[in-house]
Amino acid sequence: MPLYLTESDVDRLLTPEDALEAVEESFHRVARGSVENPPRSRLRLDVGRLAVMPAVDRELGVAGLKTYSAFRDGARFLVVLFDAVAPEVLAVLEADRLGQLRTGAASGVAAKLLAKPGARTLGVIGCGWQAESQVDCIRAAVPRIERVVAYCRTEERLHSFCARFDAEAGESHRDAAGQDVVVTATTSSDPVLRGEWLAPGALVCAIGANDRRSRELDNVVLERAAFVCCDSLEQAREESGDLIEPIASGTLDWLEVHELHEVVAGASPGRQADGDIVVFKSNGIAAWDLAIASTALDRARAQGMGTEL
Repeated sequence: MPLYLTESDVDRLLTPEDALEAVEESFHRVARGSVENPPRSRLRLDVGRLAVMPAVDRELGVAGLKTYSAFRDGARFLVVLFDAVAPEVLAVLEADRLGQLRTGAASGVAAKLLAKPGARTLGVIGCGWQAESQVDCIRAAVPRIERVVAYCRTEERLHSFCARFDAEAGESHRDAAGQDVVVTATTSSDPVLRGEWLAPGALVCAIGANDRRSRELDNVVLERAAFVCCDSLEQAREESGDLIEPIASGTLDWLEVHELHEVVAGASPGRQADGDIVVFKSNGIAAWDLAIASTALDRARAQGMGTEL
């Protein structure tokens, strides 16, 4: 029987460490060619959007999709898991927390592999829901991180975030941008990170903008970058304004953009020198959703959690 897992079920079943393991293994399977992951589709609603993100993970033995409806006042997320070798629905999972964890875990994998040796500080621009798992997962992936500097424009939200995540409140974007690892996790349509603010050796994880009309990074970030990677080139070509616009202006070329699974699998060395600026542009792919949902499903079955449908 299919199992239904609620947001609270998922939250109790998964830790940042679980998410890191699931997403890193997903990257390995992508590198081995056992995952099919077409780009996200967005359909218009009267006052919102319906997004559909399918994937097949043959090694994991699952197929499925994440789908969500997004409106000005919020969004609802679901993941549906199917058996990849039989006509069987395995599970339906509420997926807001799941998506938050898998996005944070992808940045954690990037930080583990691409942060400069000895990186000890993390800067976060944006203090919303997605920023929370960025801090948790990067700290889990890079335990030597000892200082977090956060900045967002809403003072009350900033101080709440810092209190909950043992972070320092920056006075401006520049304070967060000067750290060893810099995360942009905003809803801004215009750049919030300037390349001139980055310290030598910084890793930038840009996770907030997944629309070709929105950017978090200015051109100087890409000009200074010695290595640029994303989660999916096919998807980035459709929806990553942070890459599309610099490439259109000649600042960057698609031939210079790698996929993170190449680094995970050892096919690309990634960072070449301690002083290199490195960029990971994350849009989010369904393969991660399937991987972490499968982990949650296995845990739920073992612990007798969830509701049978």
